[in-house]
Amino acid sequence: MKRVLKPQILVTLAGGGLILYLLFLQPFVGVADNGDFLRMMNTIGLNYYNATESYADRFFSFSHSQFAYDNLFRGFYPSSQILLVLVPRLLAGLVHGSYFDIRVLGAVYAVLLLAATWLTVKLGAKHSAVMGLLLGAGMLFVFYDIGYLAYFNSLFGEPVSMVFMLLTFVLGLRLTMQDHPTRRGLTLFFIAVLFLVCSKIQNAPVGLAFMLIFWRLGSLQREGGFGKLARRFAVAVAVVSVILYVTAPKELKHINLYQTVFFGILNESPDVRGDLRDLGLPERLEVLAGTNYFQGDTAIKQDDPSLTPDFYDRISHKDVLFFYLKHPSRLIDNMEYAAQNSMSIRPYYLGSYEKSLGKPAGAVAYTYSGWSEFKNRHLPDSLWFLGLFYLVYYAGILLYYFRARELRERVAGELLMLLGLIGLFSFLVPILGDGRADIGKHLFLFNVSFDMMAVVMLGGIVRIAAGFLGRKNGTLGN
Repeated sequence: MKRVLKPQILVTLAGGGLILYLLFLQPFVGVADNGDFLRMMNTIGLNYYNATESYADRFFSFSHSQFAYDNLFRGFYPSSQILLVLVPRLLAGLVHGSYFDIRVLGAVYAVLLLAATWLTVKLGAKHSAVMGLLLGAGMLFVFYDIGYLAYFNSLFGEPVSMVFMLLTFVLGLRLTMQDHPTRRGLTLFFIAVLFLVCSKIQNAPVGLAFMLIFWRLGSLQREGGFGKLARRFAVAVAVVSVILYVTAPKELKHINLYQTVFFGILNESPDVRGDLRDLGLPERLEVLAGTNYFQGDTAIKQDDPSLTPDFYDRISHKDVLFFYLKHPSRLIDNMEYAAQNSMSIRPYYLGSYEKSLGKPAGAVAYTYSGWSEFKNRHLPDSLWFLGLFYLVYYAGILLYYFRARELRERVAGELLMLLGLIGLFSFLVPILGDGRADIGKHLFLFNVSFDMMAVVMLGGIVRIAAGFLGRKNGTLGN
């Protein structure tokens, strides 16, 4: 009985119950396609189940639980998501050949989230059962919110980023809490990092930061080849990150550059021609200011051959970075815009329900949405609030870091610092890499980082309170 009452078992069972109720027993809840599904569908051999449905029914308004099988690799989108989707797609095809039920994929993500929950609570319970239970309660309230879980029943890449962010950091912290960290634990951490880094192309640079973490982890254990393996993993994750970024599809780079310049820098620019000159671009492109790549009524079509020499071959993200360094006020303006959209876990313009349920087009599920709605409605969506949040977080982490007596405690502190840096990186990348286009959705990894930081702060507060009460009781006892 005591074994059943362990915090990690209780919390994981509760999490499983929430997932079962929200994703499998309720009327189907997912996230409607905004056009991004095609990247993964073409890669892993799926297609839209109803070939005759209208554009309005297929995109934005309604989610879909059923997808038709099609030929594999009609296209290719490099992402670790391929492995997570392809395996259940192939297995499901053997059992149920008429269509692929997206809830099979949802179950895969659910297992990974439950594993992250188990490990997190177990880690907290090493300090005390109360710590484990409170961390578990925080995870259940935050990461089991329907704003996150609805993504599981979709072909978006967001759930890959979410579950492997959680797994990466809990597996990394687990290594720092072991007296003798194992090669097996290090390998699991490496796998989680790879899935995170490769889940989206914009995550690739994060791998370079993890390279440093692996190098530091190598100093925790000198025996059994642990250090050598850690250094090999450090090199491997750096190489994979570079390859992923360099081999990104040319079309995707063109889309991102167009969005960054015309829907980012030049959007509401006070001096469009001056900005074009600073970017080294011809002034004739001013007619595209404020347009996005998928807009159909632009003065110059996005695939117009003249844009290749005049724009796509003349601009890079390096030029964008230098522009913002030269015009920091413009970067701050776009950061303010991003901050105004930073507290939404999910895009509210994408419907949650299937059309067959009779819900209004674009209707969004709100069952168990306490955290996402609290963030969206009550937390300040401003740059000053984010700055204050980061200040408090890093003050706590740095205090822990400089008071640490052991190397493993300092490495744990460095991991937690990296968590904040990933959040900052995920906040800036959409601005530098995609302008203002769909920025709320592109800030998903920032939201995951923000929420993880909030849970870490909760754990820190509980630990400080427990220590204070322990000292107080000890004083009273004396």
